[in-house]
Amino acid sequence: MIYGSAQEWRDSPRKKVLFFGMSGLGKTYVSNILRDQGDWFHYSIDYRIGTRYMGEYITDNAKAEAMKVPFLRDLLLSDSIYIGSNISFENLTPVATYLGKPGAQTQGGLEISEYRRRQEQFRMAEIHALLDTEYFSDRAERLYGYPNFICDTGGSICEWVDAANPDDQLLAELSKHTLMIWIKGDEAHTEALIKRFDKAPKPMSYQPEFLSRVWDQYLSEQDCAPHEVNPDAFIRWTYAQALAHRQPRYEAMAKNWGVTVTADQIGSVRDAADFEQLIAQALETKA
Repeated sequence: MIYGSAQEWRDSPRKKVLFFGMSGLGKTYVSNILRDQGDWFHYSIDYRIGTRYMGEYITDNAKAEAMKVPFLRDLLLSDSIYIGSNISFENLTPVATYLGKPGAQTQGGLEISEYRRRQEQFRMAEIHALLDTEYFSDRAERLYGYPNFICDTGGSICEWVDAANPDDQLLAELSKHTLMIWIKGDEAHTEALIKRFDKAPKPMSYQPEFLSRVWDQYLSEQDCAPHEVNPDAFIRWTYAQALAHRQPRYEAMAKNWGVTVTADQIGSVRDAADFEQLIAQALETKA
């Protein structure tokens, strides 16, 4: 780890951290608090994915839908209008919409082959965005004068790494430039996340092997064909399994590559001083 002790963390004039864990446990909450202090640069992996690595996919998908409407088709072909996405830190809907959900096309679903293709696009985009962390850390200080840096990752980071492998390329690179911090939820948080997701299911990104397993299992249990799958029903059914699948992967990342704080502890952070003290305590516990 880049900070060998709590004292080294406290004394460092340049604090660089990376948050990981399930969405909804406080990564963006604490990132916004630190950013508002004025000397923390906030690098959002999801925003980088949507603007740099999947921007053309998203725009082309929207154009393809517009081309189905004769009125819009004529305007697009004559370059009279243009289509773009309005992605922001607070609005990543274009990314989620592009990823989509597998199942019946009559219910807004994608064929499983197309869904897998988009999942692979997202996997590569997220890996590239994560590998850009060093560049943005350097850029934040060199260009903008921010001494401190936050990398705010998506919930699927654990899907693309092997935390038990000391030579894992992605984890080795990230831990070389940031202190990796797992925001851990408890059973109550998990239940709350499932309830929230059940009310408003949204697209997810999955490890290919996990997706194949749950897709086949769902078809078997529901005794249905791929084109009969209700897209929302499938991702609702899959979400709890995804949480259980990711928990030990996050835990291994924290054990071998970083430190752990709880969602409740993060929720109690009110300013940078609170945060710095919390991380010092986490480093002391790790030692």
